[in-house]
Amino acid sequence: MNFSRPLAQLKKLLPGEILLEPATLAKYAGDKWFATHLPDAVALPRSAKSVSKILKFAQQHKIPVTPRGAGHGYVGGCVPMHGGIALSTERMGKIREINAQDFVAVVQPAVNTAEFQAAVEQLGLFYPPDPASRANNSLGGNIATNAGGPRCLKYGVTRDYVLGLEVVLTNGDIAKLGGRTHKNKTGFDLHRLFVGSEGLLGVITEATLKLIPLPPFRANLAVGFNSMNSAVRALQSIFAAGFLPCAAELADEFTLAAAAKRTGSKRLLGCKAHLIIELDGQAASVRGEIAAVEKIVRQQKPLFVERGFGKEECEAIWQIRREFSYALRDTGLTKLNEDIVVPRGSLEDLFKFAATLQKKHGLQLACFGHAGDGNIHTNVMVDYTQPGAKARSEKCLDELFCWVIAAGGSITGEHGIGLAKKRWWPQAVSQESQKLHRTVKAALDPHGILNPGKFV
Repeated sequence: MNFSRPLAQLKKLLPGEILLEPATLAKYAGDKWFATHLPDAVALPRSAKSVSKILKFAQQHKIPVTPRGAGHGYVGGCVPMHGGIALSTERMGKIREINAQDFVAVVQPAVNTAEFQAAVEQLGLFYPPDPASRANNSLGGNIATNAGGPRCLKYGVTRDYVLGLEVVLTNGDIAKLGGRTHKNKTGFDLHRLFVGSEGLLGVITEATLKLIPLPPFRANLAVGFNSMNSAVRALQSIFAAGFLPCAAELADEFTLAAAAKRTGSKRLLGCKAHLIIELDGQAASVRGEIAAVEKIVRQQKPLFVERGFGKEECEAIWQIRREFSYALRDTGLTKLNEDIVVPRGSLEDLFKFAATLQKKHGLQLACFGHAGDGNIHTNVMVDYTQPGAKARSEKCLDELFCWVIAAGGSITGEHGIGLAKKRWWPQAVSQESQKLHRTVKAALDPHGILNPGKFV
């Protein structure tokens, strides 16, 4: 459809907030996934009132609107597949309040995650959700995808810290949902309906987030193993002994070889598996517990154990983990990043199945991620210059997702469905669940203007 005339009217209604230049449209055509599609306009509202005007106008003229945050998603969730308006909240980046007495913060959606965490930690407070790309992503995007990260093993994911939301609905209504108390059973948990909604139900313009006290000390272990089975068994033994680490990260041989090349770390060479275990809390208890955890780990005869005590030493160990994804890109292969989740007891089975897929399809699979909660980023590495590589990779993904669903797992733990996983959505959820999703979507977006072309 041609939206040029109504969009010209909208530009007059909101001068400086509606952009139509071709270079700007190209900038907002996609995210970190492969698909792109040009919008007809880009909206850069400065307030909830402006978002309200845009959505009310768009609904009146049946113009598609695709909300977006920092644009660092991995599934094409903010690709404007039907054109229309790409609505970015990037100008709404204020931390409105950090309240140490109430243990809450009030933020706009474009607040950078890492900067927000640094701000609250200066006050002795803690916001645990820590997606790997937190230096580049925004809190609004985290909420829209229910982002997690390594620390969600102990502390939970983004939804566990959302107390309230301000959301603009498609008819322009500005809804205040939830609140700032840590308990609230006044009606339905409507604010949580929008957590993980991927821009399909409304536009988040403000969030009230729960904070907790900052643990005063942390310590971790980086452990190399001669086999993946040894690493998984070490982790299982840690749980069996009654320990709950704040993070437990696992990586396979291919990932480690790539990371060794990128970072120059000699320890990673010849390492078949790598486990990072971190504990936090009071200094005396953490030091005692990390020593006990090390004894458990050493029963699996690791190749090495590296210790980190305090923030600086711990961050030095985590820096290698943060290089994994970049190291895989350095291989020159295309990385199909799948954030599958399996029940904790199925970790060994997952790695075994990944090995069979490698042999069957002649593709390298690089597996790393949040072992403590079964969320392993299973990356299918593809050389598209090879004949038949695309077909083999698609078949490999079909078999991977089929196995994960059969194992009682989930096709996505953090990234969302977007476009990348749309094809497996009908397998992943029941027909009754799909129907309920459509019912909710129709109730909140009766004309289907919000993020059309995605999974609902």
